[in-house]
This record gives sequence, structure tokens and C-alpha cells, in this order.
Amino acid sequence: MRATSNRLFHTLRSLQHENPLGLPRTGSIPRMQRGLPERRKIKDVAKVIAVSSAKGGVGKSTVADNQLLPLSNYGVKTMSMGYLVGEDAPVVWRGLMVMKALQQLLHEVEWGGLDILVLDLPPGTGDTQLSVTQQIILDGSVIITTPHTLAVKDAIKGINMFKKVNVPLLGLVQNMSLFCCPHCHQDTAVFGSSERVRGLCQDHSIDLLGDIPLHQNVGDDGQRGKPTVVSEPESHRARAFMDIARQVGAKIGL
Repeated sequence: MRATSNRLFHTLRSLQHENPLGLPRTGSIPRMQRGLPERRKIKDVAKVIAVSSAKGGVGKSTVADNQLLPLSNYGVKTMSMGYLVGEDAPVVWRGLMVMKALQQLLHEVEWGGLDILVLDLPPGTGDTQLSVTQQIILDGSVIITTPHTLAVKDAIKGINMFKKVNVPLLGLVQNMSLFCCPHCHQDTAVFGSSERVRGLCQDHSIDLLGDIPLHQNVGDDGQRGKPTVVSEPESHRARAFMDIARQVGAKIGL
């Protein structure tokens, strides 16, 4: 009995010094050993930025579309999940199918050489957004919000997500900030004061890249397939888009 106990004690002491998972004894655990994919660049793309809001309906896609134009002179190449399914078909896919489609959209599109790729992320801070930040090297992210209380709260979630995954925050865009009445020409803060957004930027130490006014033509231009920076390049709203694009370009070295 004593010999058996001695052998068991000796075995346990040996196991204390074993490392069955091959984990490093010092420093951080490699990404692959933590179950995370290796971040890599997208083929033939120089710079990649993500446009996010963590909330739907704040104009994220509109800002993403108009940001692209000053950098590519209206020669915009696009790829979307909407091209892969019917126009009226819902994307009722389970997680594995979504992840496979995401992998193809990120790494199997032949872009033919781009100075910059703008990723228009879906609302939220879930699996899709996390997978994008873990699979590719992002040069930065831009947060879109309106002055509305709920939009600002969700914008904070988006900011914290990018901080958690170590993606640089290039700044924040306040969309639909003011509405100028075409009759009396008075400005109205339809979604509330911009002080919330300015306070958010100060609290999280990020730049406010610009304010985009609420105007019917912005939506109408998009519906016609001719974004505001092309259809009305001299308008105040187009100049706001252009200024934001120039700031983003400068921050990522373009």
C-alpha cells in the first residue's frame, strides 16, 4: 500500500511540471492557441477601415458610400451579401453559413487593387462584427451616430468593442445633427442637442470628425444611385462628407 502511494505521489509531482497544451510559460498566449484566427491583410487592398454604429437607422451606409467617393473619383467597386441572394430574399442563414459567407466576402473577392476598402458593418456588436475584427488587419474604425439618446448609448458599445479588440478609433461622425427648414431657414435639432455626442467624444478621447445635416436630398440622391458628393458637390452636406473623408484619409496615411 505504501509503495502504491509513493508511486502515485511521484506521478502527481511529475504532472505538476508538464505542459500538455504547449502553452508559453511567459508572455501572452498566441492567438491560434486561444482559438482566434490570425489577422491578415486583404489581398490587393492597401488600407481597410470599418464603419460602424452598433445601431440601425443612423445613416451608417450613407456615410460609408459618400466617404468612398472622394478617394476613388466615383469609380467605386462594391460587394454585398445582397448580390448573392435574390432582391426580395431574406438571409435566413445559421451561424456557420454566415461565417462562411463572411470569409468569402473578406478574402475571396478579386478587388484588382484598391487604395482603401470601406467595410459597412451591420448594426450590433455580435459574432459578425467580432469575426471581422479578428480575421483582418483594420487600419481604423469610424463610429456613426445621431444625437438621439439611444443612438449615443449604442455608439458607446461600438467604441468599447473596437477598444477591446485593439482596432484604432479614427473618430466619430454625427449624422442628422440639424435640420434647416427650407421655408424659414431656421435650424432645428430634431434628434436633440449635440452636447451628448460632444461629451461622448471627450469622455472616450476620440475626434469628432464632423456633423452631417438632416436633408431630404441625401436620401433621394442615394436612391438614384448618385450620392450627394457627386450630385450636389457644392452643397453644405457634400462639403461635410468631403471634409470627413479627407480627415479619415490623413489619419490612415492616404
